[in-house]
Amino acid sequence: MSDALSELKALEDHGAFAARHIGPSEAEVAEMLEALGLESLEALAERTVPAAIRGQEFSALPAPVNEAEAIAELRALAELNNRVHSLIGMGYHGTHVPPVILRNVLENPGWYTAYTPYQAEIAQGRLEALVNFQTMVTDLTGLPVANASLLDEATAAAEAMALALAATKAKSNTLLVAEDVHPQTLAVIRTRAEPLGLTVSVVAPAKVAAACAAQKPFALVLQYPGTTGAVRDIAPEIAAVQAGGGLAIVAADPLSLVLLTPPGEMGADVVIGSSQRFGVPMGYGGPHAAFMAVKDTYKRLMPGRLVGVSVDAAGRPAMRLALQTREQHIRREKATSNICTAQVLLAVMAGMYAVWHGPEGLKRIARRVALQARLLAAAARAAGFTLRHDAFFDTVAIEAGDKAEALMHAALAAGFNLRRLDASGVGIALDETVSRADLDTLVAVLAEVGRAKLALASLAPAGGLPAALERKSAFLTAGVFNSHHAEHSMLRYLKVLEDKDVALNRSMIPLGSCTMKLNATAEMIPVTFPGFGEIHPFAPVDQAAGYLALIRRLEGWLAAITGFAAVSLQPNAGSQGEYAGLLAIRAFHQARGQGQRDICLIPSSAHGTNPASAVMAGMRVVVVGCDRDGNVDLPDLEAKIAQHAGKLSALMITYPSTHGVFEEEIIRICEAVHEAGGQVYMDGANMNAQVGLTAPGRIGADVCHLNLHKTFCIPHGGGGPGVGPIGVASHLAPHLPNHPLLKEAGPATGYGPVSAAPFGSASILPISYAYIRMMGGAALKRATQVAILNANYIAKRLEGHFPVLYKGARGMVAHECILDCRGFQQGGGVLVEDIAKRLQDYGFHAPTMSWPVAGTLMVEPTESEPKAELDRFCDAMIAIRGEIRAVEQGRMDKADNPLKNAPHTAAEVTAEDWTHPYSRADAAFPLPFVAAHKYWPPVKRVDNVYGDRNLVCTCAPLEDYAQAAE
Repeated sequence: MSDALSELKALEDHGAFAARHIGPSEAEVAEMLEALGLESLEALAERTVPAAIRGQEFSALPAPVNEAEAIAELRALAELNNRVHSLIGMGYHGTHVPPVILRNVLENPGWYTAYTPYQAEIAQGRLEALVNFQTMVTDLTGLPVANASLLDEATAAAEAMALALAATKAKSNTLLVAEDVHPQTLAVIRTRAEPLGLTVSVVAPAKVAAACAAQKPFALVLQYPGTTGAVRDIAPEIAAVQAGGGLAIVAADPLSLVLLTPPGEMGADVVIGSSQRFGVPMGYGGPHAAFMAVKDTYKRLMPGRLVGVSVDAAGRPAMRLALQTREQHIRREKATSNICTAQVLLAVMAGMYAVWHGPEGLKRIARRVALQARLLAAAARAAGFTLRHDAFFDTVAIEAGDKAEALMHAALAAGFNLRRLDASGVGIALDETVSRADLDTLVAVLAEVGRAKLALASLAPAGGLPAALERKSAFLTAGVFNSHHAEHSMLRYLKVLEDKDVALNRSMIPLGSCTMKLNATAEMIPVTFPGFGEIHPFAPVDQAAGYLALIRRLEGWLAAITGFAAVSLQPNAGSQGEYAGLLAIRAFHQARGQGQRDICLIPSSAHGTNPASAVMAGMRVVVVGCDRDGNVDLPDLEAKIAQHAGKLSALMITYPSTHGVFEEEIIRICEAVHEAGGQVYMDGANMNAQVGLTAPGRIGADVCHLNLHKTFCIPHGGGGPGVGPIGVASHLAPHLPNHPLLKEAGPATGYGPVSAAPFGSASILPISYAYIRMMGGAALKRATQVAILNANYIAKRLEGHFPVLYKGARGMVAHECILDCRGFQQGGGVLVEDIAKRLQDYGFHAPTMSWPVAGTLMVEPTESEPKAELDRFCDAMIAIRGEIRAVEQGRMDKADNPLKNAPHTAAEVTAEDWTHPYSRADAAFPLPFVAAHKYWPPVKRVDNVYGDRNLVCTCAPLEDYAQAAE
């Protein structure tokens, strides 16, 4: 290579993406290595990762490209998708994303880089947005309590099934499902029911009431309107299942509920659905925010997250996660759900769509869609076709006879995908994106196929909603839904909420096990490209060539990174990945005639989702102890393997461990499980410490789920979206999930779907694609090394102030460290919660609190944080240790000190009266850097107990307080 070309390459490499993603510069890396007494990142890896598992081959990964090239590549993939106007329905509809929401929520790092609101005081903005969402859901469904979203409509139905099973205490093992439920929903229900030994009985709508009387099911699932568009009075069916002691679950379309009698008013116990058509693109299937609303009786059984309105220490309204928050981490194998996340970003968008349009705007949209459907129904009749349903909202089911195929082809030629219902039926689902010109074209298609002369202007609407089922109750009466219809008002409302929160665009979020790394702008831009958003998940496969190319490449790259033979991208959350992986293990044993293997060994330190997922997969959980160093207790493991050898299904293990260390005996652990006939499931939560240094396949795992919203840069979005794909060894590849509506989604021998869409949350896969494409193998390895370096640097700086609880065999932590805060309670009465709240005054989100060990803080800085930010965090922690010492030594009052009173709000610090023995400056500006970039927590410490005892999950209390203040 010539000197000029060598110089050119050096100049290009200097501007590479990796240098933007990895926070510390070369000089800073050298400084931190020197502080640790190490010469190189390779030496660090040798000290940290056991020699027996080191090494990873990345030859399958392409050479890295720069940001502009990656964006251009993804734009080209988006353009390969054929943007045919899909009127397929089935719970997925075209929608207009209001530009003010697109730019200021979906494309705004202030919203998409925030974390789950476990520290409520610095999450009041997104909590309020979720209360809006919950209020919208309760109003539309007619039920009093709603959660802050679930993963998708099909999995929400499966969650409702589990809720009903728990609520009825399993008086029956039969679930009745009406035949007109969306097919993907039925398929996911079947997948979920089989390991639990439940019978799914599908009956025609006309026979539902009789079947309820005969079969006495524990629950009934209805679709309202039905999947082919039919609207019927479901109140008698609801009454029929309840008469036999079962629960009525209704899957409802939210836009239809603007005009239709809400299921809650008909007596439904649970209402679920998808809010996708409220301003969230179809995106080839997701992510979208599902919803669930329940009668008050069942609020403590409701899965997922629920935002409740409580009060803070000053008596002002403040929001927090309520009741069953992180239920699976507490109840573990006794939990009713493994869901520990939500679709927060998408729920915020859907809730803001309702805020933007208000009740009158939603009525206008719904009436327009319904009128379009009635006009199209009239055209179908005039063209000689018959209607399968005279009562419908937005979907017209046409009996086309032997002209069905011709109708599908003519519509496609005109630019529309319709739904083939069966041999002679065609469905057309209208939505807010259908224009007058589109309607004219559809009428012309019907006229062409029916050989009739039609004109839209001459048609009288036909069919529609039965008068008896028209909605009479008011909805969205809260002020927030009637105040922000001008863009200035909406823009400012979104900004006010955003400014209440701490997100990654403000400061480091050092959450152990949660991996809050950079979500680069170049990775985010392609998500909103035309060509990715408008694709229906059940569009003809040849229209999604760009998506399929992206998916296959990403599957291959993730397989190379993990050392596995195959990958499925279908699971749309980490918890779903756990469940999907365990189902693959279950199917493998069954295929070999060893279906008796149902014991799942799980270390006591494991994520709470692990045991909950195992139970969902039909397994029995046996807990394995941990030793004093946080490692799996090998004698206990070996004893339990011997005890259950003939029935051993799997071991679930997190690596590096949940205590933040690389266990030296991991290969021995895997071999012991394999020798007994079991499989090793690796929880990929800590994959950010493996990439490039080792791999689950190399270590000995058979299956591992990956949190793309951790290691592979999909943002947390305030608690969702996420993607939790699974990688498997070759013997498990035939047992990956598949999908009945798309053969390309998985192997024919697969066990069925775990998510509604064939490829889960496909529209955010470009983020991880871009990350891997821009990094390349060498930079991915360096990212892992720097993540480990940053964690060890923090541990080194803080070890003289806070005991570091666990270290590996050679004195190093992995990519996170646990700071022991338990001793401060005895010396000064300071709790770990006091430290977490005091960090808010310094402008930081607290590390993971009291997990996996009560009274500790688990710190994970990631590779994206520069040394200056690490030092700023360490300075804050050291200053807080000084405050603790002052309390211990009596220089500060034990009850009235900055730690106990934290966080301090602007209203408190600027109030005329100041009664504390420490100064206002010490409260609000404890270090110089805080004054320069002050973040003011909007509320004081939230009262959790009050919020649970006085549960309110809608807007009213906030507005009552605002009116009183005025």
